[in-house]
Amino acid sequence: MISRTIFARAVMAAALCLLAACRVLPTSNVDAVVRTEQAAFALESRFAVSDGEHAANAKLEWRHARDGNQWTLLSPFGQIVARLEDGPAGAALQLADGKRWHATTAAELLPALLPELADAGLPHERLPRWVQAAPHAEAEVRTLDDIGRPALVIDRGWRIEYFAYASDDPAALPQRLDISRGEFRLRLIIDAWHTTQ
Repeated sequence: MISRTIFARAVMAAALCLLAACRVLPTSNVDAVVRTEQAAFALESRFAVSDGEHAANAKLEWRHARDGNQWTLLSPFGQIVARLEDGPAGAALQLADGKRWHATTAAELLPALLPELADAGLPHERLPRWVQAAPHAEAEVRTLDDIGRPALVIDRGWRIEYFAYASDDPAALPQRLDISRGEFRLRLIIDAWHTTQ
Protein backbone atom coordinates (compact mmCIF):
# COMPACT_ATOMS: atom_id res chain seq x y z
CA MET A 1 0.00 0.00 0.00
CA ILE A 2 1.28 3.47 -0.90
CA SER A 3 1.79 5.70 2.10
CA ARG A 4 -0.06 9.02 2.32
CA THR A 5 3.22 10.92 2.13
CA ILE A 6 4.28 9.26 -1.12
CA PHE A 7 0.79 9.74 -2.58
CA ALA A 8 0.75 13.43 -1.57
CA ARG A 9 4.17 13.98 -3.12
CA ALA A 10 3.07 12.27 -6.35
CA VAL A 11 -0.05 14.46 -6.55
CA MET A 12 2.04 17.58 -5.88
CA ALA A 13 4.57 16.62 -8.56
CA ALA A 14 1.80 16.00 -11.09
CA ALA A 15 0.20 19.37 -10.26
CA LEU A 16 3.54 21.16 -10.68
CA CYS A 17 4.08 19.46 -14.03
CA LEU A 18 0.65 20.57 -15.22
CA LEU A 19 1.29 24.15 -14.09
CA ALA A 20 4.66 24.18 -15.82
CA ALA A 21 3.09 22.89 -19.03
CA CYS A 22 0.44 25.64 -18.99
CA ARG A 23 2.78 28.48 -18.13
CA VAL A 24 4.27 30.41 -21.05
CA LEU A 25 8.04 30.61 -20.73
CA PRO A 26 10.03 33.38 -22.40
CA THR A 27 12.48 32.29 -25.08
CA SER A 28 15.23 34.45 -23.63
CA ASN A 29 16.24 36.28 -20.47
CA VAL A 30 16.57 39.67 -22.16
CA ASP A 31 14.43 42.67 -21.28
CA ALA A 32 11.68 43.68 -23.67
CA VAL A 33 12.59 46.43 -26.11
CA VAL A 34 10.26 49.43 -25.95
CA ARG A 35 8.67 49.75 -29.39
CA THR A 36 6.54 52.69 -30.46
CA GLU A 37 4.00 52.82 -33.25
CA GLN A 38 4.89 55.08 -36.17
CA ALA A 39 1.96 57.26 -37.21
CA ALA A 40 2.83 57.01 -40.91
CA PHE A 41 4.65 54.42 -43.00
CA ALA A 42 4.63 52.67 -46.35
CA LEU A 43 5.55 49.09 -47.10
CA GLU A 44 5.90 46.73 -50.04
CA SER A 45 5.09 43.12 -49.33
CA ARG A 46 4.05 39.69 -50.51
CA PHE A 47 1.37 37.73 -48.73
CA ALA A 48 -0.52 34.45 -48.64
CA VAL A 49 -3.94 34.20 -47.02
CA SER A 50 -6.06 31.14 -46.28
CA ASP A 51 -9.35 30.54 -44.48
CA GLY A 52 -8.98 26.76 -44.36
CA GLU A 53 -10.93 26.24 -47.60
CA HIS A 54 -9.65 28.91 -49.98
CA ALA A 55 -6.24 30.46 -50.43
CA ALA A 56 -4.77 33.38 -52.33
CA ASN A 57 -1.40 35.05 -52.69
CA ALA A 58 -0.43 38.41 -54.12
CA LYS A 59 1.66 41.51 -53.59
CA LEU A 60 0.53 44.38 -51.40
CA GLU A 61 1.65 47.99 -51.18
CA TRP A 62 0.33 49.80 -48.12
CA ARG A 63 0.53 53.51 -47.30
CA HIS A 64 -0.62 54.29 -43.77
CA ALA A 65 -1.18 57.73 -42.25
CA ARG A 66 -3.11 59.13 -39.28
CA ASP A 67 -6.06 60.07 -41.46
CA GLY A 68 -6.30 56.98 -43.64
CA ASN A 69 -4.83 54.13 -45.60
CA GLN A 70 -4.25 53.09 -49.17
CA TRP A 71 -3.85 49.41 -49.98
CA THR A 72 -2.83 48.47 -53.53
CA LEU A 73 -3.20 44.81 -54.39
CA LEU A 74 -1.02 43.50 -57.21
CA SER A 75 -0.83 40.17 -58.98
CA PRO A 76 2.30 38.05 -58.46
CA PHE A 77 3.49 39.55 -61.78
CA GLY A 78 3.03 43.14 -60.61
CA GLN A 79 -0.21 44.23 -62.32
CA ILE A 80 -2.57 46.32 -60.17
CA VAL A 81 -5.62 44.23 -59.28
CA ALA A 82 -7.39 46.64 -56.91
CA ARG A 83 -6.93 49.69 -54.72
CA LEU A 84 -8.69 50.23 -51.40
CA GLU A 85 -8.60 53.61 -49.68
CA ASP A 86 -10.12 54.79 -46.43
CA GLY A 87 -10.23 58.07 -44.58
CA PRO A 88 -12.52 60.47 -42.71
CA ALA A 89 -15.00 60.55 -45.61
CA GLY A 90 -15.33 56.77 -45.83
CA ALA A 91 -13.81 53.97 -47.90
CA ALA A 92 -13.63 53.23 -51.62
CA LEU A 93 -12.55 50.13 -53.51
CA GLN A 94 -11.65 50.24 -57.20
CA LEU A 95 -10.89 47.13 -59.23
CA ALA A 96 -8.67 46.99 -62.31
CA ASP A 97 -11.74 46.62 -64.54
CA GLY A 98 -13.08 49.99 -63.33
CA LYS A 99 -15.75 48.72 -60.93
CA ARG A 100 -15.97 50.85 -57.80
CA TRP A 101 -17.65 50.42 -54.41
CA HIS A 102 -18.07 52.80 -51.47
CA ALA A 103 -18.66 52.07 -47.79
CA THR A 104 -18.39 53.69 -44.39
CA THR A 105 -15.29 51.70 -43.42
CA ALA A 106 -12.59 49.68 -45.16
CA ALA A 107 -13.61 46.63 -43.13
CA GLU A 108 -16.88 46.48 -45.09
CA LEU A 109 -14.98 46.32 -48.39
CA LEU A 110 -12.20 43.90 -47.43
CA PRO A 111 -14.28 40.79 -48.32
CA ALA A 112 -14.81 42.18 -51.84
CA LEU A 113 -11.05 42.62 -52.11
CA LEU A 114 -10.20 39.18 -50.71
CA PRO A 115 -13.07 36.72 -50.11
CA GLU A 116 -10.84 34.82 -47.64
CA LEU A 117 -11.28 37.78 -45.26
CA ALA A 118 -15.09 37.59 -45.33
CA ASP A 119 -15.58 35.67 -42.09
CA ALA A 120 -12.22 36.27 -40.46
CA GLY A 121 -13.21 39.37 -38.50
CA LEU A 122 -9.68 40.72 -38.95
CA PRO A 123 -9.44 43.93 -36.87
CA HIS A 124 -7.89 46.18 -39.52
CA GLU A 125 -7.50 49.02 -37.00
CA ARG A 126 -4.94 46.84 -35.17
CA LEU A 127 -2.91 46.00 -38.29
CA PRO A 128 -0.63 49.08 -38.21
CA ARG A 129 0.62 48.05 -34.75
CA TRP A 130 0.85 44.38 -35.68
CA VAL A 131 2.99 44.92 -38.77
CA GLN A 132 5.32 47.23 -36.79
CA ALA A 133 5.62 44.81 -33.84
CA ALA A 134 4.42 47.62 -31.57
CA PRO A 135 1.77 45.79 -29.52
CA HIS A 136 -1.21 47.61 -28.07
CA ALA A 137 -1.26 47.98 -24.29
CA GLU A 138 -4.09 45.41 -24.14
CA ALA A 139 -2.10 42.83 -26.10
CA GLU A 140 -0.12 40.06 -24.41
CA VAL A 141 3.51 39.64 -25.47
CA ARG A 142 4.07 35.93 -24.89
CA THR A 143 7.67 35.54 -26.06
CA LEU A 144 10.61 37.72 -27.09
CA ASP A 145 13.44 37.13 -29.52
CA ASP A 146 17.08 37.18 -28.40
CA ILE A 147 17.21 40.98 -28.66
CA GLY A 148 14.00 41.60 -26.70
CA ARG A 149 11.64 42.25 -29.62
CA PRO A 150 8.21 40.58 -29.79
CA ALA A 151 8.30 37.03 -31.14
CA LEU A 152 4.73 36.01 -30.23
CA VAL A 153 1.86 38.36 -29.39
CA ILE A 154 -1.76 37.50 -28.56
CA ASP A 155 -4.20 40.33 -29.23
CA ARG A 156 -8.00 39.99 -29.12
CA GLY A 157 -7.70 36.26 -29.70
CA TRP A 158 -5.35 36.73 -32.67
CA ARG A 159 -1.89 35.16 -32.74
CA ILE A 160 0.85 37.31 -34.27
CA GLU A 161 4.20 35.54 -34.75
CA TYR A 162 7.33 37.39 -35.84
CA PHE A 163 9.78 35.11 -37.62
CA ALA A 164 12.26 37.70 -38.91
CA TYR A 165 13.14 41.37 -38.55
CA ALA A 166 14.84 43.61 -41.12
CA SER A 167 18.10 43.66 -39.12
CA ASP A 168 19.61 43.01 -35.69
CA ASP A 169 18.87 46.58 -34.61
CA PRO A 170 16.44 46.50 -31.63
CA ALA A 171 14.28 49.10 -33.45
CA ALA A 172 14.24 47.17 -36.75
CA LEU A 173 10.83 46.58 -38.28
CA PRO A 174 9.47 43.09 -39.00
CA GLN A 175 10.31 41.34 -42.23
CA ARG A 176 8.24 38.16 -41.89
CA LEU A 177 5.16 37.55 -39.73
CA ASP A 178 2.09 35.33 -39.49
CA ILE A 179 -1.32 36.48 -38.26
CA SER A 180 -3.73 33.68 -37.40
CA ARG A 181 -6.89 32.71 -35.54
CA GLY A 182 -8.62 29.37 -35.96
CA GLU A 183 -8.20 28.25 -39.56
CA PHE A 184 -7.49 31.75 -40.84
CA ARG A 185 -3.86 32.56 -41.59
CA LEU A 186 -2.20 35.57 -43.17
CA ARG A 187 1.51 35.21 -43.94
CA LEU A 188 3.28 38.46 -44.74
CA ILE A 189 6.78 39.01 -46.11
CA ILE A 190 7.73 42.68 -46.08
CA ASP A 191 10.27 43.45 -48.79
CA ALA A 192 10.67 47.17 -48.10
CA TRP A 193 9.72 49.77 -45.49
CA HIS A 194 9.51 53.51 -46.22
CA THR A 195 9.03 56.40 -43.83
CA THR A 196 6.37 58.88 -44.88
CA GLN A 197 5.15 62.24 -43.65
